[in-house]
Amino acid sequence: MHWPFSLSPLEHGAFVFVGLLLYVMVTRIGKQRRHSSAALAWVMSIALLPYLGIPLFLAFGTRKLARARRRALARVPAPRGVDGPDWALTLLAALGVPQPMRNASVDFHGDGEAALRELLALIDGARDYVDLCTFVLADDLVGDAVSAALARAGGRGVQVRVLLDAIGGLRTPRRLARQLRAGGVQLRWFMPVLRNPVRGRTNLRNHRKLAAIDGCCVWSGGRNLAAEYFVDQPGRAAWCDLSFVVRGPLAAQAHETFEHDWADARGKPPRAAPATIAPARAEAGACAQLVPSGPDHADDTVHALLLAAAYHARTRILAVTPYFIPDDALLAAWSIACRRGVQLTLVVPARSNHRMADWARERALRVLAEAGAQVMLHPAMIHAKAVVVDRQLALCGSANLDGRSLFVNFELMTAFYGADEIAWLAAWIEAQAGRSAPYEARSPSWGRDVLEGVVRSVGFQL
Repeated sequence: MHWPFSLSPLEHGAFVFVGLLLYVMVTRIGKQRRHSSAALAWVMSIALLPYLGIPLFLAFGTRKLARARRRALARVPAPRGVDGPDWALTLLAALGVPQPMRNASVDFHGDGEAALRELLALIDGARDYVDLCTFVLADDLVGDAVSAALARAGGRGVQVRVLLDAIGGLRTPRRLARQLRAGGVQLRWFMPVLRNPVRGRTNLRNHRKLAAIDGCCVWSGGRNLAAEYFVDQPGRAAWCDLSFVVRGPLAAQAHETFEHDWADARGKPPRAAPATIAPARAEAGACAQLVPSGPDHADDTVHALLLAAAYHARTRILAVTPYFIPDDALLAAWSIACRRGVQLTLVVPARSNHRMADWARERALRVLAEAGAQVMLHPAMIHAKAVVVDRQLALCGSANLDGRSLFVNFELMTAFYGADEIAWLAAWIEAQAGRSAPYEARSPSWGRDVLEGVVRSVGFQL
């Protein structure tokens, strides 16, 4: 057998050297900081399988956009007039996230049918614009219902824009896309897979979920627009998930976030940065704050907030997530919190829809259980993402507690500082824990331990 080309050992070595040099230039000069296991995986693949590893790195290796910049101020004071923990407000201000807003109301939806009715009612009531961003728009009864509502809005003259991730959008048939466009809806795919792989952005997926309506209300949370997130189907119960509606100025910030994502979908930044929206000064109202995270931010904002929360927590941390593959820093911070007396309760599905993620989480679950955490296995597929810290802070949104959400994806969480919102989320998580069975940590066999280690080593890609 004759290969169409061959390289001498010297030429092969030069090719490997160039590949490693390329890795150094992209990660160091471009400040693409990454977890040690991810760095080792890329270096080994380039060194041992250069003809496969180098193209894969060019397509999937970028973690931050070049234009993401860190704020120059060494310390930014916490916003005034907000009843939230000073450590969280100061940190988020320094990380450059939108400031907290006081809003007219916050309504959480643990029931999928109620969440869908609310979303459809908001779209049907829109008068000026609807900006909708989602990872999945499925070809099923939910996708059809939302698409029909969007088309109705477009038909009556409302500006309707839909941003779909190109990977999650594989569940969206082109027939549905054509119907949306025919109804006057502007549809854009976020970073198509085959568009510009050499620029290294194929791996940067938009996992944010939001619908901003007329600058007055925003629908957000963890639900994709597919039937399993909202309604029971024959033989299959709906997944356990969370979404919420905020009425107030937070919707204007959500619109601002969407504007940036709409431009990022084509790899182009907005022509001019939108004006900063000043925080509301009203003494009354539900205080909330958008916490976007991803390649468009120099820092990993959600991860930084979770780490700070672990070290500032005094009594409790409640968390629910479908996939639990934390990095070593977050796992150590939660373990230390447990050992200094913080009651940590983590709710995960007994079996998620991703078997590899279940394998990869086992080591982390054992570590937490040994540190004294209460780890609970939910009998259903629980897809909600929420964290409550003491009675000072609650987070809810799209970010899972895994490496992909915390370090690679575009994600959107919302921080709540009001007593009512924190109490609602805490009660919901505790109710799910009450339905769950305790996790029993067991020593794995040698083969299982190796499997868990291998899967966890690529957990940042899961």
